[in-house]
Amino acid sequence: MSSTTRPRAYVEHVAIWVQDIQWHIRFFDKVLGMTLREVQGPLDSPSQYWTLGGMQFMAKPDFAEPEGRLGHIGIMCEDLEVAIAAAQSFGVTAMSQGRNWLRLPDGLAVELIQASLGSVAHALSINPRNFS
Repeated sequence: MSSTTRPRAYVEHVAIWVQDIQWHIRFFDKVLGMTLREVQGPLDSPSQYWTLGGMQFMAKPDFAEPEGRLGHIGIMCEDLEVAIAAAQSFGVTAMSQGRNWLRLPDGLAVELIQASLGSVAHALSINPRNFS
């Protein structure tokens, strides 16, 4: 694969299970300014909540594990089909959510999402550590 056809992507969200979804919503809003981007369910009791800034909270009131909190990583792809095809040589398996949901050999779940035209290049051009 040449450098001109190399797949390009960026992490769009990280999904985690949380016991108290309202606490996490308030914390990320008040402490980090990460406000609502999308919600599943009623706002006062959502089953899932996405913030601007890449967090996805999934309500799981009985969650009590010290590890295993990560649900999946959502990755925006410049070309979804190229990314899916490239992933196949790495021994991944499609998950029940669809062929763009991949289970990696170590168990990590990755959701590949088709980005809108030009958005990956734009996102990758931003250097958040460049303060000048």
